[in-house]
Amino acid sequence: MSSLTHFDAQGQAHMVDVAAKSATHRVAVATGRIEMQPATLALIESGTAKKGDVLGVARIAGIQAAKKTSDLIPLCHPLALTRVAVAFAIADAGAVPQVTCTATVETVGPTGVEMEALTAVQVALLTIYDMCKAVDRGMRITDVHVLEKHGGKSGSWVAG
Repeated sequence: MSSLTHFDAQGQAHMVDVAAKSATHRVAVATGRIEMQPATLALIESGTAKKGDVLGVARIAGIQAAKKTSDLIPLCHPLALTRVAVAFAIADAGAVPQVTCTATVETVGPTGVEMEALTAVQVALLTIYDMCKAVDRGMRITDVHVLEKHGGKSGSWVAG
């Protein structure tokens, strides 16, 4: 296993120097889900939630969050993102009613966008919670993880 890159030789946290790294096209895809009561999912699907279009607002929140990741995660580099896409899938048959969020983030630069994709997913799911908490405080955000990343020196990685 390689060493942690956010610590210097003295063990102090630092921002990784990416100046010597090549700018390449980088993509990361992350996902996660929020589980809820059937009635809550019905409100989201019908668009009749008291606060409005839950998934529309959550999509914009996720995009905004990806752009603000370096403001939230102390050692992340500010990046010029070239694309952020946030998508939702609703599952209500068989399993626990849920909304799955998938975020795809891209840039051309010297460092990857995994943190931006993860942040987009988390904030989109938190927005769903915020907009629906008046009717379902028991919602559960779970299973947030990176599905794949591409670009840079380490190339591609896809979750197994």
